[in-house]
Amino acid sequence: PCGTRSSPEYLNQTFELSLFVLCHGMLQLAQLLVSGYLKSSISTIERRYGFSSQKSGILASFNEVGNIVLIVFVSFFGSRVHRPRFIGGGALLVSLAALIMAMSHFISGPYQYTDHISESKDDDSGLCQLESSFQSPLSNHSCTQQESHSQQGVFPLLLLGQLLLGIGGVPIQPFGISYIDDYASKRNSPLYLGILLAVTSIGPAFGFMMGSFMLRFYVDIDKMSKDQIGLERKDPRWVGAWWLGFLVAASFLFLTSLPYLFFPRQMPKEPPSPSLPLFLPGFPCIVLRTLRNPIYLLVVLAQVHLAAMVAGLATFMAKFIERQFTQTASFSNMMIGGVSIPLAVLGIVLGGALMRRLSISTRGSALMCTAAILMCMLTALPLLLLGCSTQSVTGTIPLSSSSVLRQNGSLGCSAGCSCPTETFNPVCGSDGVEFISPCHAGCMTKVQDNNTIKVLNYTNCGCINGSHALPGTCGSNCEHLLLPFMVLSALTCFIASFSQTPSYMMILRSVRTEDKSFAVGVQYMLFRMLAFLPAPVLYGIAIDTTCILWGKKCGRNTSCHYYNMDLFRQRFLGLQVLFVCGAFICFLLSLLILRHRAGQQGQQAEQRYTVVNGVKSPDNNTASKELQRMPA
Repeated sequence: PCGTRSSPEYLNQTFELSLFVLCHGMLQLAQLLVSGYLKSSISTIERRYGFSSQKSGILASFNEVGNIVLIVFVSFFGSRVHRPRFIGGGALLVSLAALIMAMSHFISGPYQYTDHISESKDDDSGLCQLESSFQSPLSNHSCTQQESHSQQGVFPLLLLGQLLLGIGGVPIQPFGISYIDDYASKRNSPLYLGILLAVTSIGPAFGFMMGSFMLRFYVDIDKMSKDQIGLERKDPRWVGAWWLGFLVAASFLFLTSLPYLFFPRQMPKEPPSPSLPLFLPGFPCIVLRTLRNPIYLLVVLAQVHLAAMVAGLATFMAKFIERQFTQTASFSNMMIGGVSIPLAVLGIVLGGALMRRLSISTRGSALMCTAAILMCMLTALPLLLLGCSTQSVTGTIPLSSSSVLRQNGSLGCSAGCSCPTETFNPVCGSDGVEFISPCHAGCMTKVQDNNTIKVLNYTNCGCINGSHALPGTCGSNCEHLLLPFMVLSALTCFIASFSQTPSYMMILRSVRTEDKSFAVGVQYMLFRMLAFLPAPVLYGIAIDTTCILWGKKCGRNTSCHYYNMDLFRQRFLGLQVLFVCGAFICFLLSLLILRHRAGQQGQQAEQRYTVVNGVKSPDNNTASKELQRMPA
């Protein structure tokens, strides 16, 4: 046996399998880098093109449409096709999808924000102009230009990129997992799977970190010089260079797809598979056999709840941190990619190592998942209490019944300023009161930097005690709660990720060997149909219902300017708690079923055997015969 384990054939197979795990980890890292980067940039894209949160949610989840349509049929073929080449082809399609999404930037014109500052030092747009017949900065002519065909084609082009991203990703994960599990030993399979899940989980982390870096650059950095940029990063109108990351990700995906052209279709010890014509008639039987497995269904439903939670949080958590704690998009993405996701990766690795170390059974895996999600519930509930209410904003009438946005008395201080209704250029007065524009604050003059067109402050403000204001929002005064929020949030991610590897092993061990690829395919189809597709839209709708002042541009609604932050926090994080509770119930039911089966097997064993003179046999007659055969 020792000589067999050290034989060249064994070492060669181990090397090939380890190399495949490495390559597949890098590919999934690159694939999820695109997904993570999109989610890190979703609030920036929303601001750039005036999308609502619901529309952003549709964009974030649209890649699941193509995936849902194809994943069951592709996964059904499983080991009956050349899996590595299918994986490589899908990766090339994902690379093309990333390029298409970046193309949206190049077909659209320069970013135009309200109260855009011209290069002239004498430009007084956005200020209080008492004696002039004020004209809106957005005339009908400019609105017509902004509604050009190229601008209108941005959202369909982004949807096309997401659709191709979903189609290309169909064979990558199901084929990769089943390919590895087919050739790994039963003892090493959890370790390989844990390593793979951990490496791929770094993909979204890299995506958020890359988003944190790219969003520091202005969106039109390729179209104008640094001195022509009139916004600071903390300005709520700032839009970062969201398109740069897609170009980097497309190159990475292309490189990681190439090794799959050289992997063999079969490794030495793969069992022979029936031919496709003989296998197709058994498709309905496999479907029924898989879907009638209660353990499989309960674990998949538990994972669906967790996947829905992750999909919503990954899409809008950066936006939540921006709004709730008055942080930049770059900093918010750094918190997610540098703190929360690495701890989740660590939890996945430790969960897989723990299973391998203790050789945990299927029943033990169910207990491990149930305990982890129960602890996750306890750490997620306090997050609902960590936050602040929306700051008071003066100078506008609320669009919904709320006392957060209030009208400044009779508005006599700025009544004659003829402030445009679509303006949004928030300023913070020296008395701590926020206005939606310097015009609404009654500011008559501004001080600009001598070397750039950036505004340093506004002066002669009739509505402010102290007569001057700084550009930008006053904030929610909630920055001191960011640290405890991130600690609890990261701890929740760490604990919940312990259930990742054991839940996957429960799925792989609850179905037949020949059904693994199909079972994984159905699992991912349910993920996409019940979690990844609807969850971002559901979160987006919940967020939109908390908006109290929508932006306006050319007579249509754009992205939300102000939210009721108490409702935002309660509904956004409340959905998280709801999904965690659903996962806990499913894992608990699977544990109870496994315990019930174990109890039934024990009772059947006691009834089947009787003990005669210390000898166990199916019945007394057999026991007597056994005693007669024993030596005296």
